[in-house]
Amino acid sequence: MTGPIVILGVFVADAAYRADRMPKIGETLLGNSFALGPGGKGSNQAVAAARAGAETRFLTKLGRDTFADMAFSVWKEAGVTPAVTQHDGQPTGSAFIFLEEATGNNAIIICPGVAGTIAPEDIEHWRGEIENASVFMTQLEQPMDAAVRALEIAREARVTTILNTAPAADLQDGMLSLCDYVTPNEHEAEGLTGIQVGTLNDARRAADRLIEMGAGAAILTLGENGALYHDRKVSEHIPAFDAGRVRETTGAGDAFNGAFAAALTRGMTPVDAVRFACAAAAISVTRPGAAASSPRLGEIEALLATK
Repeated sequence: MTGPIVILGVFVADAAYRADRMPKIGETLLGNSFALGPGGKGSNQAVAAARAGAETRFLTKLGRDTFADMAFSVWKEAGVTPAVTQHDGQPTGSAFIFLEEATGNNAIIICPGVAGTIAPEDIEHWRGEIENASVFMTQLEQPMDAAVRALEIAREARVTTILNTAPAADLQDGMLSLCDYVTPNEHEAEGLTGIQVGTLNDARRAADRLIEMGAGAAILTLGENGALYHDRKVSEHIPAFDAGRVRETTGAGDAFNGAFAAALTRGMTPVDAVRFACAAAAISVTRPGAAASSPRLGEIEALLATK
C-alpha cells in the first residue's frame, strides 16, 4: 500500500491511579501509585502504528493548554504527524484510569474535552488527509456522526477502513457497511450482536453477525485468548503471545489496532496482520502506560521470530 495511515480520534491526558481495589461511593482509599501520561484511543493507536513502522497522521482537536503540549510531545517522539486544530477556551481531553494492583485490569472514565465537538464540518476540513490515506481508522470516542462522515469519505476514495468499536456504543444504521474491518473486543461484540462471547464458537457466531450487518471482516480481540480473524471465506484463531508478566492491560487494544493497521500497509495478509498485532499487544501488557506501552517494530519482529 502507498500513502499513510490516517487516524481520527481523541487525545486525552491519562491520570492513572493504581490501588488494591476501587473505592465505594463516599469512600476514600490510599492508592499505591499515580502517573500522568498521554492517552485517548485514537492517539494511542496512532502512536502504536508509528512505532510499528508506519507513516501515520492523526486528526483531532486540542485546546491550548499543558495537556495539548503533552500531545505534541508524545507524537513527536513516536513519529506521528499531527493534523489538528487548536481552540481557545476549551480544554484538551482527560481521563481517569483505575488500575487493580493484583491483576492490572482497569476501569476508565473519559472526558474528551474539545475533541468531543468534532463534527462532520471538521471532517470536510480533513477530507484531503483521508482521501490520500492507504488505511483510515477511527473509534467511538469522538461524536458518531463525525466518524461516519470520515468513513464515508474514505470508502468513496477506496481507502481501506477500520472501525474499532470502542468504547461500546450503538452504531448508526449502515455504519458497518463502510468498514473493511471491524475490531471489537468480546464485550463490544456482544453489545453489537446480542451474542455473549464466552467461547471461540461464540466469537465466530458474533463475527458472522457483524458481517451480516455489513462489515467486510470481523476481528474479535479476546484478551488472554488472542484474537479471531473472520471473513466470508476465512476464520482463523490466533493465540495470544507470551511476552512476560502482565503489568497493565490499558493500552493493549490500542496497540493491537495500531499494529494491525501498520501491518496492512506493509503488505501482510489480514491473518498475518492480526498475528503481528497480537505480538504488539502481548508486549504492551508487560509495560505500564497506554501510549507508552506500545512496542517498536524491531521488538514485534523479535517476538514473532520466537514462534
